[in-house]
Amino acid sequence: MTADAKTEILARIRGALADSPEVPETPRAYRKTSELSREEIVEMLEDRLVDYKANVFHETAETVAERIATQLGTSARYVIPEGFDTAFLPEDTAARRAIVDPNDGRKASALVVRELNQVDAVVTSSTVSCAQTGTIFLSGRPDEGRRAITLVPDHHICIVPLDSIVELIPEAMARVEPTAPTTMISGPSATSDIELERVEGVHGPRTLDVILLG
Repeated sequence: MTADAKTEILARIRGALADSPEVPETPRAYRKTSELSREEIVEMLEDRLVDYKANVFHETAETVAERIATQLGTSARYVIPEGFDTAFLPEDTAARRAIVDPNDGRKASALVVRELNQVDAVVTSSTVSCAQTGTIFLSGRPDEGRRAITLVPDHHICIVPLDSIVELIPEAMARVEPTAPTTMISGPSATSDIELERVEGVHGPRTLDVILLG
C-alpha cells in the first residue's frame, strides 16, 4: 500500500466517524473497596472454594510442609516453579521433585507438555484471591510459574497467603499486573457432558488443594 492510498483510507475513516454519536461515559458505581473484616473475607473465600469442590486447609509457616506432604501422598513426581520457597516443602519429598529423569537438572520452565503429563502434581503460590467469586489469580510470577505447569498435572496444591485475599474483583485486579499472563482458578477443572453430568479434570487439574497460609 502506497503512502497516498493509506492517507486516503484513513481520511475516509475519519470522515465516516465525524458524525458518529458521542460515546457516553460508562458508569462506575460498583463497589471498589470492601467493608468486611479480614475474618469475614477469608470465610467467604473458603465457602466459595468448598462449594466449587476444592479442598481447603488452614496452615502456618510451621505446619505447611506437613500439609503439603499429606496432600502429595504417594505422588511419584511433582513440580514446583523456579521461584517457589522450598522451605515450605517436606524435606523427604525432595527426590520426587526430579521431574522426569532423576539425573535431569532442567528447570520447570524447560519441561515440554509431554514431560509435564508425566508429573502427578504441582505446588505453587498465588498472586491474589477474590472471595466474592471464589477465584484464585495466578500471574506467572516466579513462585507461580508458567501457565502450563498448573494446567497439565492432575493435582494442584496452591498456597494462598491470608494477606493476599480480598473481597472484590476491583481489589483483585488492582493487584495483578495488567500485562501479566493471568490464570483464574475457581475450583478444580470441571465441565458437564451431554447428559449434564459433572466431569472433572477435562481442562486442568482434577484436584485442587488450597492452603490458606497464616
